[in-house]
Amino acid sequence: MTRTTYRKPDRANPLPLWAQVLADMRQRLARNEFTLGFPPERELIEQYAVSRHTMREAMRRLHSEGLINRERGRGTFLRNQPIEQRTGALYSLFRSIEEQGFEQRNDVLALEKRTAVDVAARLGLSGRTKFVYLKRLRYADATPIAIDQLWLPAAVATPLLSVDFRRTAVYTELEQRCGVRPGAGWERLHPVLPTGDERALLGTTAKEPAFLVERFTSHEGRPLEWRRTVIRGDLYTFLSAWTDTGEQLERPSFTPTAPTS
Repeated sequence: MTRTTYRKPDRANPLPLWAQVLADMRQRLARNEFTLGFPPERELIEQYAVSRHTMREAMRRLHSEGLINRERGRGTFLRNQPIEQRTGALYSLFRSIEEQGFEQRNDVLALEKRTAVDVAARLGLSGRTKFVYLKRLRYADATPIAIDQLWLPAAVATPLLSVDFRRTAVYTELEQRCGVRPGAGWERLHPVLPTGDERALLGTTAKEPAFLVERFTSHEGRPLEWRRTVIRGDLYTFLSAWTDTGEQLERPSFTPTAPTS
């Protein structure tokens, strides 16, 4: 269990009290002291022996720095660092999560063969086409981050029905077991409010938006995949990098975060 340590402000110090509290709070956050929950305001006021005005100024600064979220009626929470995803090329959510230091795992909610008339229509296939359907709840460490659904023509993807998808990537298994890999495709991204069932899986509220990512891929000119992914908007960000010469840029040394309200 993380030990609670704090330093009360020195009233003889020329720095304002709020600045001293702010500096100490930053150190406590860096020590991961609040992983089990952020203290209520009244508790912090007692710890630092300062006025409510002083504490609120320190908290306002923490919020503006993107370190905490403050929600009316719910309290104060640590702001999770978003997972950053490059756009403009085929990518794997599995790889994106693990490359940024998180453990990726999945709860497999469905893996079966089925028809899907609406998906077949999107892919220009017969309504009688059989698909391998996979639905997963995806995690970064212990936090649910995305609900992923994909449909692959069973004529190609039937070998995937025997795969344990809790810790592996679809494209890896598709290439190794079926001998195919996406060669082209497109992706569409827009904000949505998740449904009640989706909110229950993701652990979000009715007012928290998400991204809906729709993806189509093909192999040698034939439809290969239709995918629908709902990703938490508070934990995920998309990055597009470019130059006037078209050179591919590496990920920048900073991580963009959403602006504070």
